[in-house]
Amino acid sequence: MSVSNGFLPCEDSSTVFTELKETFPSYASEKLKTMELMEGSQGVVKVIERFGKVFAPVVFDMNRNIDKINAKYKTDEQIFEYIEDMVLAEKRNDGMLVTDALQWLRRALHFISRLFHHILDNHDHGSISSDLTPLLKRAYSETLEPYHGWLGTQLFNVMSKFAPTIHCLYYTLALDKHNKVEHVIRDMRILTEKIESCVEKLKKFYEDNNLETHYRA
Repeated sequence: MSVSNGFLPCEDSSTVFTELKETFPSYASEKLKTMELMEGSQGVVKVIERFGKVFAPVVFDMNRNIDKINAKYKTDEQIFEYIEDMVLAEKRNDGMLVTDALQWLRRALHFISRLFHHILDNHDHGSISSDLTPLLKRAYSETLEPYHGWLGTQLFNVMSKFAPTIHCLYYTLALDKHNKVEHVIRDMRILTEKIESCVEKLKKFYEDNNLETHYRA
């Protein structure tokens, strides 16, 4: 039996993903519900916290952008029920706070989904390598690197050197249990699909409304 978030509730096969009650809005929906998107993003942050303290900058940045969006949402939860409406309302008033926060949150989610994608691909092809660093660098080059200046790139390079091994990552994502790799892979695959669909929808929304900025942070 499955639960509403798509993950399996069986206790002996639970992973850090199973603990997430939050889910991302459906890609098929016309617009994305702000609260669902923020709860889904907060759930991703909880997963990334399991990667270790070395990922603290990623966690901090995501939480900061989530807080900015949540603060605006709480000013009028009815008008800002959908994230697209919030961004367009800000655009009409020549604002950029939420638009910028959502852009960077989307980019962070894109980075994480690409990292998960490469971990899954590594597993599916039976790789015996346990080095997470090359997968991190590949995901970074595909997502965040074009928007980072020299300092941001150097920070990432340092961070990647202290990343856990893939085997250690499986262990911590399995809630410190051995022999649960397949359960981690199963749940990671579900979450990756959810993130990717929302990232794709938000990217198209920004392109269609000429909202994307390309300055380096």
